[in-house]
This record gives sequence, structure tokens and C-alpha cells, in this order.
Amino acid sequence: MGAENGERVEKLAADFNASQNNYRVVPSFKGNYTDTMTGAVAAFRARKQPHIVQVFEVGTATMMAAKGAIYPVEQLMADSDVVFDKSIYLPGVISYYQTPKGNLLSMPFNSSTPVLWYNREAFAKAGIKQPPSTWQEMFNVSEKLVASGMKCGFSFGWQSWVMIENFSTWHDQSIGTQQNGFAGFDTELSFNTPELKRRIQSIADSQSSGHFAYGGREDDSLPLFSSGECGMWMSSSANTAALSSQAKFAYGQSMLPLDTSIATEPQNSIIGGATLWVLQGHSKQSYRGVAEFLTYLSGAEVQAWWHQETGYVPITIAAAELSREQGFYQRNPDYDVAVKQLNLNTPTENSKGLRFGNFVQIRTIINEELESVWAGTKTASSALDDAVSRGNRLLRRFERAN
Repeated sequence: MGAENGERVEKLAADFNASQNNYRVVPSFKGNYTDTMTGAVAAFRARKQPHIVQVFEVGTATMMAAKGAIYPVEQLMADSDVVFDKSIYLPGVISYYQTPKGNLLSMPFNSSTPVLWYNREAFAKAGIKQPPSTWQEMFNVSEKLVASGMKCGFSFGWQSWVMIENFSTWHDQSIGTQQNGFAGFDTELSFNTPELKRRIQSIADSQSSGHFAYGGREDDSLPLFSSGECGMWMSSSANTAALSSQAKFAYGQSMLPLDTSIATEPQNSIIGGATLWVLQGHSKQSYRGVAEFLTYLSGAEVQAWWHQETGYVPITIAAAELSREQGFYQRNPDYDVAVKQLNLNTPTENSKGLRFGNFVQIRTIINEELESVWAGTKTASSALDDAVSRGNRLLRRFERAN
């Protein structure tokens, strides 16, 4: 984690180090999520691995397949005689990182979900009283924003996560077979549905009216919103720190829009962000320190601070309750949107998350295919079909290897 959130990670380590005299945590920045995961695997092969590595959620299947390299967190806690109660964690967070038998593999840390950020001042100028709750309202609001002088109505970051993965779970539609990969390696992608094709094509078509503007992969589109060009932006709830330092206007959060041609009510969104994986190959004494540090990070006060500072959701029930008791949600009424979305309904087989091998590479494929739609070189129908076809070839490669 870089920039503002990187500074907060440094503080977490420093505070833990100051709280006891037996262990010292040394945080090291190794680049973005993909670089960090790849580097950790390479370091393990060279026997220079860290004790802990932060890996994003779509790397879960790849980490699980790294046999002999991973020290499952639940086993670590048992071996270290550290009291560990899984019931303290939010179900929507912890379920993503458990085995089918319920054993926890990695420690939830920075968990987020996409929300709809909106420019309150631009809304007031355009005479818009409420953020949109449906996709039809998204286009209606965008039209008013553009008419009031804004360059575009909306954009989004992390387009695979927002417009493929979370769009599907929000509408209780599958992303792939075998419970989105949770139930077996023989999963196949299935998100090339007529419903999603229609929605993606409608977004692409709206570019000519200035409603939608594509701003790049990951969170490269942040400046479109923070500079005041676009009035709405769908991306991670964890952009609190970035927006607080960059945006010169009042902004708010709302739930993701619903496509009422698909569903009458939203199901639930799924998490992004990362967990902390423990790697094998170190001394038993040092693993006791790892267990104590992970326990410290899950403490209610630490988690409430992390949640309030970054916009990541609190991973424990106690941290959410403490934030409420401290009046945080009263002072910041939108900041519980992410928690509400994740816990809106009991997750179904379609909406509990995804676990696809090689999904880091598959996301790159999805990015390429969606970019062809925004550029007008492919229709949404052909692009999503091609994304599924190309992605399934990577799934078969992962299945053969594992």
C-alpha cells in the first residue's frame, strides 16, 4: 500500500512495536498487489520469504495452490496457543478466505467493497436531490449533470471488480460455475449473460452523450471524479483517504445502482482488498510474534481507527459497533454504506465471492475486452464472449497444474 494508506500501515506497525518488547514488525513496500504476490512467491523459492505477505482477494486461489508455502492462519493460532475466536469477524468478510470446511486460511485485513461516490455540490447545482438507486436513474442524473456544465456524468474504477464481479453478485447472478469456483477446479466463467451484455453496451453507447467516461484500469479514473470532471464514480469504499486529500468539494457515498430489468432488489456486494497470508520457513518463536501481531490488528480499537481513517470496512463486529458508539456514522452518515452492502442479505452461491485460479491474468483479459467496447472496436456481446472464452483457457491451465 502506497501513499496515504501506506503511511497508515507504517503507523500500525509502529504502534504494535511500541506496545510490547518481544517482537518488531518491519513493513516493506513491494509495489502493487500483483507485484507483491509475485515477489513473495519468488522470495519463497529463494528462501528469502517474509513472515507475512498482503495479497488481494483474487489471488486467494493462487495462494491456496502454493502447497508447502502457506501456513494457514487458523493453524498458526492453534500452534501458537493464541486465543482465536472466528465469531468476532463479519461473515461477509471471513467467508471469502475459508476452506469448504470452514478453516481460515489468511487473516482479513483491508476489506472494501465498491460504492457509488457522488459530488454533492455538483448535484445541488444540477438540481438533483438524491443519488441514483437504479441504472435508469444513473443515466437520468448523468444527463442533468452534463446539462449543468460537467464534462461527464460517471466513471468507474477497477472495472472487472465493479462491472463484472460485483454487478453479478449485486443481482444474484453467477460469475462462473461450481459456485463461482468455490466448489471445484473444473469451474467455467459464465458472466457473458444477455443481461450484462445489454448493460455494458448501454454504458458504451452513453459515451456519445457524455454520460460515461472511461478513465483507465484499477483506480486510474480517480482524477475524473476528484478533479470535478465527473459527478459520480463507482469504486472502492477505501478511497476515503485519497478523496479527503484530493477532492475540493463535498462528496458522499451511496449504494450501487440496481438494474431493475434483472432484479427487483439487490442481493449483496462482495469484498475487495486483501488479507495477510503467513508463509512457512521461519522459527516457531517468530510465529508466536506473527500470531500476536495479527491478533493486535483485529482488536476493536485498531480496526475502528483503520476503518475510519481509510474507508475500508471494519472486519469485526466489535469494531463496527465501536465506530457507531464513537458517533462516527452520525458525523459521517454515508460511511456505513459499504458495511450495509456487504451484509444486505445472506450470501447465496452466486454472491459469496469468487475463487478462480489465474484470476489476476483473467482480470487483465477482462480489462482488454472491456476497453475494446469503450473504444468501439467490439460490441459488448462479442467482447464478453471473448473474455469468457479466453478466461476459460486459463482456468483449464490452472486445473491441469493443480
